[in-house]
Amino acid sequence: MTKDEWQAIDEARQLLNLAERATMGEIKRAYRQMCKLHHPDLVGEESPADAAIIRELTRGYDLLMRYCDQFRIPLVPDDGDKIDPEDWWMDRFGSDPLWGKKKEKTKTASKK
Repeated sequence: MTKDEWQAIDEARQLLNLAERATMGEIKRAYRQMCKLHHPDLVGEESPADAAIIRELTRGYDLLMRYCDQFRIPLVPDDGDKIDPEDWWMDRFGSDPLWGKKKEKTKTASKK
């Protein structure tokens, strides 16, 4: 991506009051929340300033959603990904009789 494209994404992020990392759900919630503050049907009056803000919000939202739609996300673990410590332990020692999970003793009661 070019510097101008990154700058546009950063401006859209700031317009929607998003952190440097956001999920698509967070982007959608932020967009809806900001629109509620400026939408003429919800504000009660139609002002040119609110209309301009809605256009900017929509432009920024569309830009962020296009970026997210084109972003390739890994669907398998990467070799460098950290393994959950509990999973690591269970993979190595889970079946060990000393360190593994204890089997519950079942009572075999004989009926008299």
